[in-house]
Amino acid sequence: MTKAKRQMTEDLKLIDLVIELTDARIPSSSRNPDIDEMAKEKSRLILLNKADMADEKATSEWKTWFEEQGFLVCPVNSLNRADLKKINPFVREACAEKIERDKRRGIRSRPVRAMVTGIPNVGKSTFINSFSGKASAKTGNKPGVTKGKQWIRISDSLELLDTPGILWPKFEDQNVGIKLAAIGSIRDEIMNTEELSLELIKLLNDRYPGSLEAFYGIRIGEDEKPLDVLLKIAAARGCLSKGGSYDTLRASGLLLENFRNGKIGRFTLESPAG
Repeated sequence: MTKAKRQMTEDLKLIDLVIELTDARIPSSSRNPDIDEMAKEKSRLILLNKADMADEKATSEWKTWFEEQGFLVCPVNSLNRADLKKINPFVREACAEKIERDKRRGIRSRPVRAMVTGIPNVGKSTFINSFSGKASAKTGNKPGVTKGKQWIRISDSLELLDTPGILWPKFEDQNVGIKLAAIGSIRDEIMNTEELSLELIKLLNDRYPGSLEAFYGIRIGEDEKPLDVLLKIAAARGCLSKGGSYDTLRASGLLLENFRNGKIGRFTLESPAG
């Protein structure tokens, strides 16, 4: 972590723009708080990635909130070419002063150099590959795939610097960790899947009541606890152990998978208001 932050500080000397990817389902929790301080002298663009999996109304609220903090903001689905075409105007706007300064100096050929950063599993490599139109960066649906920095030429006017995901070493708020684990930014191998699924059930029932009932075809009573809901999901999906009892571990894995791939619905687990 310390080495990665030190390397990023050095790399910032080479670039004009920081493009920060966040997960639109948890726009605040999926940001590294160190980036604001480290990149305060640079132009900034925030991409609310995986916006196709997030609540559209909530994404609009987050876009407005980030803009009020002084950022340029663009919601995107990195696999959608139409979405990616929206980014170039934002890059030009973010670097308008730099481009104009170069023109005054007679420098017309130097491309904008942008650093792409974000915590693990927010989709940086997928974004870079889609944006560049070629497999420039390694991808994987798990944190920590990008191991080192690499330059990718997008066009004559833009170059991207890919960097490994930086995740701060401890969370001041346990809820941040729960949300990050829910979207897959923390390796499942180090998590208690059943406990995580119970926390996710709480979040979804609080923010999107009825969503689990509609997807799994179950009924949730007003006073039912998350474990009761998990058992009903297990029953609805036939998650049974050899002895015939409900397999809550299997049901938990299924719930997390269904949430992460957007099958249950489009959800945002936090709002600017809290």
